[in-house]
Amino acid sequence: MQCLICRYGQTFEGQTTVTLEREGTTLVSKAVPALICDTCGEVYLEDEIGSKLLAKTQEAARTGVQVEVRNYALAA
Repeated sequence: MQCLICRYGQTFEGQTTVTLEREGTTLVSKAVPALICDTCGEVYLEDEIGSKLLAKTQEAARTGVQVEVRNYALAA
């Protein structure tokens, strides 16, 4: 896929770290599958992965977590 940001690079499958903040909670997820632009480094997540990360962040905020760092797992 051609990068939508720089319009020059092509994306490749890789892994990234995603940091989400919500209601005083910071959730850092490592080794998240993503498409990454080989020119500018822009990261694209599949909708399913983004939804799961957001749900985990909302759940952590609801339980009072302030900061959490975890490895991404599709089944989690």
